[in-house]
Amino acid sequence: MSAFEFFFSFYGLLLGLSVAELVSGFSRVLHERERIRFGWLTPLLAVFVAIDIATFWNQAWVIFRGAPFNFALLVLGLVVAGTFYVAASVTFPRVAMEGRDVDLDDHFWAQRRIVFGCVLAANLLIALTFFAITGLSGEIGQIALGPIFWIGLSIFICGTSIGAFASNRRLVIGALLVLVAYHLFTTARALNVVIQAGGWSLLQG
Repeated sequence: MSAFEFFFSFYGLLLGLSVAELVSGFSRVLHERERIRFGWLTPLLAVFVAIDIATFWNQAWVIFRGAPFNFALLVLGLVVAGTFYVAASVTFPRVAMEGRDVDLDDHFWAQRRIVFGCVLAANLLIALTFFAITGLSGEIGQIALGPIFWIGLSIFICGTSIGAFASNRRLVIGALLVLVAYHLFTTARALNVVIQAGGWSLLQG
C-alpha cells in the first residue's frame, strides 16, 4: 500500500460519510414529505455541497498523491473532511426530531451560515495547503495557474463568504446560484476533456 493509498483510505472514508449524510438527509425528507413544505433553496444548497465534496476527491489526487506518509496529513484530512461532515449533516433537517412540520426554505435560512462557513473553511484550508506545498517545493512558479483558476477561486471565496455572512437575502440567493453555476461549468469542462479525448477503451486492461 502506497502512502497516498493509506492516506486516502482514511480521508476518502470521511468524505464518503459526508456524501452519505447528504443522501440520507434527502431520503429522510422524502420519507417525511407529508410534514414538509418543499422549497428549492435547501435542495440547491445540497447540490452545491455534494459537488464541492466531489472536487475534494479530485484535489486529493492532485495535491496528495505524491505526499509521504505523515501523521500531520492525517490530521489535516480529519479536519477538512470533518468540517465537510458538519456542513452535510445540517444541510437537510432531521424532521422526526423537529416535532413539527418543516419548511425547507426556512431551514436554509436557519442553517446557511454553518453550511457556507464550513465549506469556505475547508476550501481555504486546502488552498493554503496547496500554496504552502508548492511554495516549499519551489514548484509554484512552474504550475500554470491560468485566469480560469484565479477567477474561479475569487468567485468561490466571494460566493461562500456572501452566503455565510451577508444579511441581504437576495444577495445570498444570487451567490448560491452563481456557486452552483460555477460548479456546473467546471463539471462541463471536465466532461469536455473526456469527449475531446474520444472516451476510453472498455476492451483494454
